Amino acid sequence: ERAVVRKFDRRLVLFVALLYLLSFLDRSNIGNAFVAGMNEDLLQSTDPMQASSSAPSASSFSYYEQALTAFYVAYIGFEWLSLLWGRVPAHAYVSAVVLSWGLVASLQAVVSSYTWLTGLRFLLGIGEAGFTGIPIYLSFFFRREELALRTAVFISAAPLATTFASSLAWLILKLGENGPIAPWRLLFLLEGFPAVVVATLAWRIIPDSPEQASYLTRREKLIARQHAMTRCCQALFTTLLDPVPWATAAILFLTNVAYASLPVFLPSILTQMGHTPLAAQALAAPPHLVSFLAVLAAAAISDALRSRAYLIAVAALISALGYGFLAAARWLGGGGGAGAAGDGGDMLNMARYLAIYPAGAGLFCVVVLTIAWNVNNGGKGHGKGAGFALMQAVGQCGPLVGTRLYPAADAPWFERGMGICAGCMVGVAVSAVGLRWYLARANRRLDKREEEEEDGDEGEAEGLVGGN
Repeated sequence: ERAVVRKFDRRLVLFVALLYLLSFLDRSNIGNAFVAGMNEDLLQSTDPMQASSSAPSASSFSYYEQALTAFYVAYIGFEWLSLLWGRVPAHAYVSAVVLSWGLVASLQAVVSSYTWLTGLRFLLGIGEAGFTGIPIYLSFFFRREELALRTAVFISAAPLATTFASSLAWLILKLGENGPIAPWRLLFLLEGFPAVVVATLAWRIIPDSPEQASYLTRREKLIARQHAMTRCCQALFTTLLDPVPWATAAILFLTNVAYASLPVFLPSILTQMGHTPLAAQALAAPPHLVSFLAVLAAAAISDALRSRAYLIAVAALISALGYGFLAAARWLGGGGGAGAAGDGGDMLNMARYLAIYPAGAGLFCVVVLTIAWNVNNGGKGHGKGAGFALMQAVGQCGPLVGTRLYPAADAPWFERGMGICAGCMVGVAVSAVGLRWYLARANRRLDKREEEEEDGDEGEAEGLVGGN
């Protein structure tokens, strides 16, 4: 059985992580493109009056926010596509969605105005919405106590993707400043087209079910079949009446307020701290690399302890501390200006930059553990799909708030946005502890019922992860 799990880890989980890396790369690299010259070029067609401004204006931020919002409107509106997992052959489904978003992401390189960019961002949201059911897909291959680490491996590709995007953006700006193609256009092309290539590989690599994996022996397929889920349509309705997926949806909503805004606004926030666009691209990479390592560590600990709630609460509070410092930085520094002048200002800006590390690492950990928690407690088959779709539909509304937290009028401190993110993460910690209490009570009821029945069937004595 361990050999089967190891094969799925090497062949399936790592490939899914690559797909998610490309997905997050194509959705978040707009933040790097914004400070790499995209804003000035697109304003020439969209709003020539603003194009002559040397710094991002409230109007240009408004166009940018509209493009960001368009992605999440489509992403939320097409969350129902995650219910297609299990109904459509996985190899065909994954190939189609990856190919669709890869083509759209690449086409962003040729837009001439914010209007065209906004339209393509909407189409990109549709393509990536179809990929949100990956945790459901993995739950057909792994047991619940194995799921968090596997979920973490592919979701940890998100901070890794942002690290890669920032590093590549720095390199393109460094080398292609005087090239024939604008650096931001080259960025979209180089980071979008790989998804088109990988989509063709997905057709052969992605198995439709555990027993259909071509790299397993006949005996291993028999073992893998034990991980397959039974389907029960009645679970769809039961899930909608269950408070657990609603609670995890609320946690994901609060987390996504910060999760969606950090990658796309971080380069702009760094430029407002006084860094050049080139330096901002370089400085945006290390916090996400630390987040990548933190996610893997948190997931491994969570699986080992078979606990989600307390780790979610701790990670959320760590993130809240980072955001809280960023929100209060101006007052902690004496209430001065942007903090760009003098040794004191330099120290304050350094402290603000260091606060990004716990803020980002904490929220990425919360996302991974919350998704694993939802899938663990989501029942079986279509019930699991319904619970996950519900969490995504509600939780993904968070970015609609998050993408509007950093208007140009709040620069350079962005106190309101940082404060809202800090408050949301505190809310996550409280919600996680509250849900843990509810699940613990449900487990006690389940244990009492099993004692009364005394049927001795150990196969049905599985409790709720996170309530113990």
